[in-house]
Amino acid sequence: MEREPEDVLDAVGARLRALRRERGMTLADLAEVTAVSESTLSRLESGQRRPALDLLLPLARLYGVPLDDLVGAPRTGDPRIHLKPIRRFGMVFVPLSRRPGGMQAFKMIIPASLYRREPTPQTHEGFEWLYILDGHLRLLLGERELTLTPGEVAEFDTTLPHWLGSADGGTVEALILFGPQGTRAHLRVTPDRTPQDRDGR
Repeated sequence: MEREPEDVLDAVGARLRALRRERGMTLADLAEVTAVSESTLSRLESGQRRPALDLLLPLARLYGVPLDDLVGAPRTGDPRIHLKPIRRFGMVFVPLSRRPGGMQAFKMIIPASLYRREPTPQTHEGFEWLYILDGHLRLLLGERELTLTPGEVAEFDTTLPHWLGSADGGTVEALILFGPQGTRAHLRVTPDRTPQDRDGR
């Protein structure tokens, strides 16, 4: 039996709340990242505010899920994942999976324009796994600095301050896997700079 439009809209709030909690975010975290007020987000999740496109679009982008998933639209049987790039911290993340919560897969592209940008290490809960497809990745991990080349893999605890960039000024492409903690707004940390950083490497 086909659901009435009112029933579909009423279910959006609970779905949004579940997605936020799966990613370990508070309403304050969400408001900071989406520029939607905390009170509006609260009313949206509780069903007191009707969902509108201007509210759902930034949430869908942040959570990395199609709008259809947010409103509970029925699947059409098409198994293809329609890739919609997400831009964050100057980098491009192309989602390769659409399962809400749990492990997420992305193709990450670091453009050459970010070369020599001041490193801003970040921390968050969980682990990340990287596979370099093309280019030379500069990875700052705690006190260590590594250069990864195509075919190399790195896995690390993201509670350590970490930063990703181009090692030689070229574009870097990589596959990246991380849990829901890695999709939330990162806590930026600025550790003491190393001599290599001061030299602009």
